[in-house]
Amino acid sequence: MTNNVVDRIYRFNKGRDSELLKLKYKLMRSDVFTFYRGTCHLFYEDFPKKSPLNTAPLVWICGDLHLENYGTYKGNNRLVYFDMNDFDEAVLAPCTWDVVRFLTSVIVGSKTLGVNESEALHLCNVFLDTYSNTLAKGHSRSVEKETAKGLVKDLLTSLQKRDRKKFLQQHTKEKKDKRRLIIDDKHITEATEAQQQKVKELLTVWKHATQQDSDFFKVLDVQQRIAGTGSLGLERYAILIEGKGSPDSNYLLDLKLAVKSSLQSYITVSQPQWDSQAERIVTIQQRVQGTPPALLGVIVDGEQFYVLRELQPTQDRVNLQAWHGKLALLDGLIHTMGEVTAWDQLRSCGRQSSAIADDLIQFAHASDWRNLIINYARSYAVQIETDYHEFSQKS
Repeated sequence: MTNNVVDRIYRFNKGRDSELLKLKYKLMRSDVFTFYRGTCHLFYEDFPKKSPLNTAPLVWICGDLHLENYGTYKGNNRLVYFDMNDFDEAVLAPCTWDVVRFLTSVIVGSKTLGVNESEALHLCNVFLDTYSNTLAKGHSRSVEKETAKGLVKDLLTSLQKRDRKKFLQQHTKEKKDKRRLIIDDKHITEATEAQQQKVKELLTVWKHATQQDSDFFKVLDVQQRIAGTGSLGLERYAILIEGKGSPDSNYLLDLKLAVKSSLQSYITVSQPQWDSQAERIVTIQQRVQGTPPALLGVIVDGEQFYVLRELQPTQDRVNLQAWHGKLALLDGLIHTMGEVTAWDQLRSCGRQSSAIADDLIQFAHASDWRNLIINYARSYAVQIETDYHEFSQKS
């Protein structure tokens, strides 16, 4: 394998949409934290195969855990929660893998956050303290408005002011009481007639097979969706549907092609025989999150599989800049993220070869892994800086 980081990145992204790849690479050149978010595969290519961190208890991990992969969503019980929110890379792996990737994101993202090195290390220790203490208790909870604190509480409270009409106005335009998606080439770009027809047919087959409300899922518009960093270039659509009525009770859906986890090539642990990559993503998300998101499902198109989910007014991430120099606010945010990580691992434990709660509790009481994680996160953050500058100069 070549050590040239540009070649490694180009090879991994081969076959994706060329125009969206240009956008992805442009974003990755903008700052080191975005570069880190867009190169999950490099992290696991480089992760040492003989590290003691690989002997930690096996759990269902997000796989790409970083500061911006937590957020809000509305569950199928219509309550809003704060949790991990990206499971494209999810697999069965040592519990330490999510932790070390997250702590590396704190150090790499320190400039974006506006914190210095000592403050970043302090936040890493806040996360580790909270994660291990929460894991040691052996039971899981969920974060909702009534239990949230600090910046997460502010986010969940602000969501009460968002209504569907305003959300639709941000993403659609209305003409003669009918809405259509806004094509701005930033969030939405035009889909071909063939792509639109394919998505309409797929949704029709899915709603009949799952006995969904036919009128609710009537398709009004389909366009290509631009979102995320790591997954840019993969086939993805925004779908406007009738919902509970036009024009202001329409719903938006996200349909995304599911591909192999970028961790798959570097895992020595046996994985379940999933029917598809979409089933892997959806099943692990349902296990990890306390309440599954609304309208989460799998859509099949021959040998291709897609993940379907609702785009919601209540879906958002914490504003990482909102700490305004008050480190205690960031402490609270990182504390919540540490709790969520431990709760999610506990909630999904004991399934298909994942560790049981007793194993995780015993692991939490050990201390030898903490310094290993901190030291690796610090050293790999230096490598990320080097890779980022090489990519920015040579790509």
